[in-house]
Amino acid sequence: MPAEPQLSPMPKDWQRALAIVAHPDDLEYGAAAAIAEWTAAGREVSYLLVTRGEAGIDGLAPKEAAAVRETEQRAGAAVVGVHTVEFLGHHHDGVIEPGLALRRDLSAAVRRHRPELLLTLNHHDTWGGGHWNSPDHRVVGRAVLDAAGDAGNRWIFPELAGAKGLAPWNGVRWVAVAGSPHPTHAAEVGPGIDRAVDSLAAHATYIRGLRGAEQDPHAYARTFIEQMLRTGGERYRGRPATLFQLFPAEAPA
Repeated sequence: MPAEPQLSPMPKDWQRALAIVAHPDDLEYGAAAAIAEWTAAGREVSYLLVTRGEAGIDGLAPKEAAAVRETEQRAGAAVVGVHTVEFLGHHHDGVIEPGLALRRDLSAAVRRHRPELLLTLNHHDTWGGGHWNSPDHRVVGRAVLDAAGDAGNRWIFPELAGAKGLAPWNGVRWVAVAGSPHPTHAAEVGPGIDRAVDSLAAHATYIRGLRGAEQDPHAYARTFIEQMLRTGGERYRGRPATLFQLFPAEAPA
């Protein structure tokens, strides 16, 4: 088998990041340990959730689940130093449609937040090991990659600058994809690990619905996070790490 490519450290010469994912908990499963360390270092990270996760708990009706998951997401974000959490709301969990409406919404968010770094979750068809990825992750991840360029082109979605007063923003320098089966970069983590565990454990209702009422959310979160970071570290420098596939943002066409 060919050797795995050597991973590079994540860039640190940035100040603002915007993380865009499909569901509450997507960031807690993939990137929260790195986010905790970035915010502790004084960087600004904001979250944008495309849905409210209303189809994610089998035992709760969508309206009730949406309210619970929004509350849990805000709590989990606060643990890792993220205090701006937005929900688009009009895209629906499980059936997010690819296309111009989603690209326009994400471009508007990029123009409002003006990040240098965009974060998202795995947009590939599979996870590592060949497990099939969900349609929402695939659709949103690809749309985030597109939005990095869309947001900087004044002739794409010109109505954003007109009616909404959102000037083009071409300051996105990278898009970092967490959970990708093809990582290129790594962020070493240490103090952020415990905060990442607490951030995932904040999604207690979701975890219990996923794993059964007897499942302890904190024990589940620690097992998952520590294993993920340990595996990441084995591919990097032997210390716990969050892995990303990093794409340089393209200049507007």
